[in-house]
Amino acid sequence: MRMLSKRQVKELVLYSPQHIARLEAAGQFPQRVQLGANRVGWVEAEVLDWLQERLDRRDKPDDTPA
Repeated sequence: MRMLSKRQVKELVLYSPQHIARLEAAGQFPQRVQLGANRVGWVEAEVLDWLQERLDRRDKPDDTPA
């Protein structure tokens, strides 16, 4: 299992740390893991799965009428 730092997550998903925190609070992004008193990380596989879900949604035809 690989853990990602805040910087690595920011580079992967292209969101600001504040927006990532908002998504986490809303249950729309993988939860961080407290690694130490001043260090958090995210499980790489969970973040990659989250990204894959967005890619899958992008590739599905939109069912809503235009």
